[in-house]
Amino acid sequence: MRDYVYTIGREFGSDGKNVGFALAEKLGIKCYDKELLDRAAKESGICQELFEHHDERPTNSFLYSLVMDTYSMSGYTSAPFVDMPLNHKVFLAQFEAIKKIASEGPCVLVGRCADYALSDNPNCINAFVHADLDYRIENMKKRFGMNEKQAKDTLAKKDKQRASYYNYYTNKKWGDAESYDICINSSKFGVDGCVKAIKDFLELEASLEE
Repeated sequence: MRDYVYTIGREFGSDGKNVGFALAEKLGIKCYDKELLDRAAKESGICQELFEHHDERPTNSFLYSLVMDTYSMSGYTSAPFVDMPLNHKVFLAQFEAIKKIASEGPCVLVGRCADYALSDNPNCINAFVHADLDYRIENMKKRFGMNEKQAKDTLAKKDKQRASYYNYYTNKKWGDAESYDICINSSKFGVDGCVKAIKDFLELEASLEE
């Protein structure tokens, strides 16, 4: 069986990140979530705070980009890159970090358009984790101590941000089944069940190639 890179897209509150880390542990490989931002910051020379500010968020503030751009760069000095809006620089640096990480061996990459960055990689499995709204609301209550309204509002805001970011930078639609190899409902399967579903998918694909 080939060595694969796994990307995990996820609705907010669906336990998608937990699925990613559980899958990596099961396979004995590394999972990158926020660690991906650290890598991109180090390799690009852009200060890490900017990656955190732009993390899976569409940026429409030209003024913010203009002001922050005056001190953000210490690397990536080619003219076309320097002339880009800041949010594009951050995305490109992240894009390059994803490709480098994937080239180093099997791993799990959570979010951040990793499936798009690796669209030309034949050894990439792209999963999307979603969940029923009630399940996600309960997750928000437990994790952040939110009430029902706060949880609903936060979920709607975060999902909208992720969808806008993904749809803007890729030629695909966030959460659409056609954008991924496998979509899994974590409120039906649980974290362990999602991991099993991805592994079963991989084994089925491998058997069809034989």
